[in-house]
Amino acid sequence: MSNSYGHLFKITTFGESHGVAIGVIIDGCPAGLEWDLEFIQNALDRRKPGQSAIVTQRKETDLVQVLSGIFENKTTGTPIALLIPNEDAKSKDYAHIATQFRPSHADYTYFAKYGNRDYRGGGRSSARETAARVAAGAVAQLFLQKKYQINITAYTSQVGHLKLEKNYKNLDFSFIENTPVRCPDIEMANKMEQFIKEIKKQGDTIGGVISVLITNVPAGWGEPVFDKLHAELGKAMLSINAAKGFEYGSGFEGVTMKGSEHNDVFYVDENEKISTKTNFSGGIQGGISNGEDIYFRVAFKPVATIIQPQESINESKEKVIVEGKGRHDPCVLPRAVPIVEAMAALVLADFALRSETNRFNFEKN
Repeated sequence: MSNSYGHLFKITTFGESHGVAIGVIIDGCPAGLEWDLEFIQNALDRRKPGQSAIVTQRKETDLVQVLSGIFENKTTGTPIALLIPNEDAKSKDYAHIATQFRPSHADYTYFAKYGNRDYRGGGRSSARETAARVAAGAVAQLFLQKKYQINITAYTSQVGHLKLEKNYKNLDFSFIENTPVRCPDIEMANKMEQFIKEIKKQGDTIGGVISVLITNVPAGWGEPVFDKLHAELGKAMLSINAAKGFEYGSGFEGVTMKGSEHNDVFYVDENEKISTKTNFSGGIQGGISNGEDIYFRVAFKPVATIIQPQESINESKEKVIVEGKGRHDPCVLPRAVPIVEAMAALVLADFALRSETNRFNFEKN
């Protein structure tokens, strides 16, 4: 099982949903970065369960513990180990599916791969693992903000059929944290929240889309051929639980345009910076950043656990009726917003360090 991500800025996560704790080891974070535990904890608070009526009511404080890599409030350049204890696991809620395969879960595929599985909340396949990613991603964001002034903003742009049609340039991102659903348009956010509550009453779930804007990324980040910037962003996003689709720039809508309409024409602005008049490329051309805004969208499926009876089978290939119990999200979108931001930050932090190796000054000092 691959539990690590990154080349130079590399993370390895560990732990299970109902184990003692989950955590992450960050290797490659440059020394001298001023530590900000409050910033990291705030990111975890935005992801943690129990924060509103439209998310799972599992009660986890998700208080992060720093085990290594920090001295005198700065990174030392050695591995940073972060630990997040599990406090409110209720394994008995999953006893009834110990040998059953829940529809659209990882139960069967893990069993097929390993010959056994941790059925308690899905074990390693649980979205609880993403708390470790958020902690690591917050460290990456600290690095990106302080070194490059890069900002990463994610928000809910669609829940079911409710879609925010406004361009990101016409949105006030200060409203994102003002509603439980994390949509920057208050009117649409209220509609989304009510819709999720209705779905929850039915014992059902709903999916949606998270949109992302990244600003101030320098031109030149990304690798040719296989490690293209958009390819790594796509890989990172699709590694998140329940993610089903990724598109950047004009995405699938771009197929309706002609090349003469879709091409982003270059010009030199008043600050002598090379820019493009449009940005259908989403800030990435040839797999490498061009200095424009990077924007993309991630689609998330309805949560697979529903509080309704469903037909399935068990490990003995017998027909069974499976019904979800316990505490589950009716929609992943509100808590997935900080996860998406974290994964984007991890991709960019890695490319930031890799960019430092692309050129070498052969002139003698």
